[in-house]
Amino acid sequence: MRDLRDWIALLEREGELVRVEAEVDPDLEVTEIVDRTVKAGGPALLFEHPKGARHALLINQFGTERRMCLAFGVERLDDVARKVSDVLEMQPPSGLMDKVRGLQKLKSIADARPTTVRRGAVQEVVLQGDDVDLSVLPIQRCWPGDPAPFITLPAVITRDPRNGGRNVGMYRMQVIDRSTTFMHWQIHKDGRADWLATDGRIPVAVALGLDPITAYSASAPLPKHIDEFMMAGFLRGASVELVKGVTVDLEVPANAEIVLEGYIEKDELGLEGPFGDHTGYYTAAEPFPIFHVTAMTMRRDAIYPSIVVGKPPQEDAWLGKATERIFLPAIRATVPEIVDYDLPVAGAFHNCCIVSIEKAFPGHARKVMSAIWGLGMLSLTKCVVVVDSHVDVHDYEQVLFYAGANVDPARDVMVGEGPLDHLDHAPERQFVGGKLGIDATAKWPEEGARPWPEEIEMSPEIRELVDRRWEEYGLASVQGARNGAVGKTGRSLRQLLRR
Repeated sequence: MRDLRDWIALLEREGELVRVEAEVDPDLEVTEIVDRTVKAGGPALLFEHPKGARHALLINQFGTERRMCLAFGVERLDDVARKVSDVLEMQPPSGLMDKVRGLQKLKSIADARPTTVRRGAVQEVVLQGDDVDLSVLPIQRCWPGDPAPFITLPAVITRDPRNGGRNVGMYRMQVIDRSTTFMHWQIHKDGRADWLATDGRIPVAVALGLDPITAYSASAPLPKHIDEFMMAGFLRGASVELVKGVTVDLEVPANAEIVLEGYIEKDELGLEGPFGDHTGYYTAAEPFPIFHVTAMTMRRDAIYPSIVVGKPPQEDAWLGKATERIFLPAIRATVPEIVDYDLPVAGAFHNCCIVSIEKAFPGHARKVMSAIWGLGMLSLTKCVVVVDSHVDVHDYEQVLFYAGANVDPARDVMVGEGPLDHLDHAPERQFVGGKLGIDATAKWPEEGARPWPEEIEMSPEIRELVDRRWEEYGLASVQGARNGAVGKTGRSLRQLLRR
């Protein structure tokens, strides 16, 4: 897909989008509609006449697994992970066909680099100076305790003043007036690092209304040296086209719907928030930098994108699940004994991580806990639960069974301390607090266990016999019991939200 409009057209063809012609208020009303729609597994919504605005509002574009898979052009999100894994696991070629396949992979990486074009649709309309007016956009005030409207689905572009490296991140932006907003650069974010390294003023561009993969990439927890636009190009199979900004020395997505250009001063701060956040609570007001808009460029009849966060599940659930699946190969490259992992949506993605491992030595689970707590943004995880390789980490009832059956709290629980998410309100001190590790693997004698009992399992021969004779028993109407499916009752996110 080249742009947001291609994406909207695809959603309509697939019956995944509803156009709302009634006038709807971006102040709270849209949130209540979307909250109900998301929790019902409903469609993307295009509000064509938002009250008080001149542009349409698109929301819930990522709100189901099916739409995330449509965005990536795959049947399952694990298929995207396989594409990443193929590159990470490249080995020296041993024959001609290996060389050909290797060259094809390297070409896909080379083709992923962004390309610069002379003109872009996003600059069909250019507003500068006193003509800049954010109020023409249907920016939402999402929750009653929010003090102002917030831009919630931006791709914020900066450059590291030390080496020129580009960063693209997704940070909320509270509107102050027609040409200024706050920039919510949290302490662990790369955009903040660029700002702190700046001597004076840092140029900033904010892209709104991108194709779904490029929009997703702005939210992805990439290492600082990897360009998010290159990642988007790799996942899209086509490079992201960029055009030079009108008033800033930055390149912006040429096919975006809207771009806000401007700057942030090094020492100019204001009190931002509170904000109804993905934690399910309002995050407290804090000092954050102020973004001054020097130009507002857009397509004719531009479409404004938004997202609501709040008590899970919300639309961001599947953005998070995409990250979980896509980054599994990278995590396994660092910690190869990991089989799979799950970040429960109810845990807001940073409160809990369930990991299955190929256990190879005593204390292995504790080694993996420590690895998780030292790995990129996973280092902010509050609780890590480790299970054996045969346990389905996405089946929460199965995980809870082993966490109950295999755990002696005096022996198998590890409590530590480390960095926590900026938005976590629970610890005594902001940014730092307790860590909880639970070893729910089967224990070995070297770990202080008595002889471990054998798990109850029916023999394969009897299972096959019952599979063959199931209809003879007159039980064809018992859904889910044939072919051994009975017993797998855990309610994962897919079961809760899949449509």
